[in-house]
Amino acid sequence: MQIIDSHCHLNFDGLRERLPEVFANMRANNVVRALAISVSRDSFEQVLAIAEQYDHVYATVGIHPDSETAAEFSFDELIERTAHPKVVGIGETGLDYHWCSGDLAWQHRRFAVHIEAAKQSGLPLIIHTRKAADDTMAMLREHAAPQAVMHCFAEDLRVAKIALDMGYYLSFSGIVTFKNAADVQEAVRYCPLDRLLVETDSPFLAPVPYRGKPNEPAYVRHTAEFLATLRGDTLENIARASTENFHRLFAKVPPLQAA
Repeated sequence: MQIIDSHCHLNFDGLRERLPEVFANMRANNVVRALAISVSRDSFEQVLAIAEQYDHVYATVGIHPDSETAAEFSFDELIERTAHPKVVGIGETGLDYHWCSGDLAWQHRRFAVHIEAAKQSGLPLIIHTRKAADDTMAMLREHAAPQAVMHCFAEDLRVAKIALDMGYYLSFSGIVTFKNAADVQEAVRYCPLDRLLVETDSPFLAPVPYRGKPNEPAYVRHTAEFLATLRGDTLENIARASTENFHRLFAKVPPLQAA
């Protein structure tokens, strides 16, 4: 059995200073790969350095939508960075109306640049949306966005259906294990097995039984186990399917060797 954490922040406090322990815990839980996500120019350099050092870690390039003053990547800079063999996705990117308000034209412009970079590079988008689902999906449709994953899916079934109808993947985090996550759990039951990914978003959103504690990639196994129970499936089948889905979406990542 092999599981992949499709979204984590290995460069953040709580993880980067203990990477050998983090990776040992991954191995103990059959978590064989991790996708380290860029949220800023500085974080891109950090996650790429980790990916270059460790064979089982890959990286993305992008600027998170939560800060208007964040230093940007230009379109050409995004494309340049996608040439690196360890850079396999664009993002995380999207719209966030929870942390940001007022005139958000800057956020829409940033998102549009990332979408166009994904189209040009052929790499998938990692989508962040918070209290902005309708506008997020409208922009993806308007710009004819390519393959994408709705990271840390926390919307309801209506939004899940829109994303799935557009050909996108849904990635579920520890949120799905929370008692108040009925909408997300409904989306899990509806999501086709061939469109489902699992992630931690660590060091945030640790699943039960670690809720409220720092998260790490090894804990993605608990999320996968919960999804299996919710769907009346087995952990092995969820692990197999989500791993196959990861490699189909992030096609630049080489196939795994047989366990």
